[in-house]
Amino acid sequence: MSTFRTQDGTQIYYKDWGTGKPVLFSHGWPLDADMWDSQLNFLAERGYRVIAFDRRGFGRSDQPWQGYDYDTFASDINDLITSLDLQEVTLVGFSMGGGDVARYIGRYGTSRVAGLVLLGAVTPIFGKAEDYPQGVDLSLFSEIRGALLKDRAQFISEFSPTFYGINAGQTVSDGVLTQTLNIALLASLKSTLDCVTAFSETDFRPDMAKIDVPTLVIHGSNDQVVPFETTGKVAAEMIANAELKVYENGPHGFAVTHQDQLNNDLLAFLQAH
Repeated sequence: MSTFRTQDGTQIYYKDWGTGKPVLFSHGWPLDADMWDSQLNFLAERGYRVIAFDRRGFGRSDQPWQGYDYDTFASDINDLITSLDLQEVTLVGFSMGGGDVARYIGRYGTSRVAGLVLLGAVTPIFGKAEDYPQGVDLSLFSEIRGALLKDRAQFISEFSPTFYGINAGQTVSDGVLTQTLNIALLASLKSTLDCVTAFSETDFRPDMAKIDVPTLVIHGSNDQVVPFETTGKVAAEMIANAELKVYENGPHGFAVTHQDQLNNDLLAFLQAH
């Protein structure tokens, strides 16, 4: 397996397919790099080098007890980029992964970065804060952590129809639902819990101000997990010259339900920048 070690000794698994200009993908919660297989294959076949890693605590990566915060996630991405000596890389982050690529830019700058893509991302801030009352109430995330502690497998099973918008007319196969549950259960319970706190309480607004590369924001208009009006819409307004695409009735998991549309939008963005 392809792995690298982070500064604190955690071993992180990654896929590295194809050759050409590099594109680095950061997955959502509670998934791993496998969520990107369609995008990776599509772009690798079209002349790009695509890299996707399993966040610490998830998938095939180590499961340390600590380090489930965005400064550490950004440091892990920096370790991967430097270990592979990536230049002119386009960063793609979905959901909580949008936070770590934004924090990477906030902490390490854009000297190695050609572009940024935020997909259904938790940026600029997901949960409610004193100066962001429109955010999602933090009590919801407390309930999620309680449900995970009680019966993680059942919680994920019941979460998937909302994630993929099955309750709003979208269709995904039984295979996708099975794979989603299987991937989620590879993660440690500790990382699954701690990441709920991280993505709901981290403020990425300072990071938004430091994004100075071409940026594409894509969000589903019917995202029942990360509401468009308080995340994607706001992020696109905060990032200078960002391009915004809204997928009509798109759910949170539009990488599956709108697979072809997303693949073509990513390709067009990469070809333009």
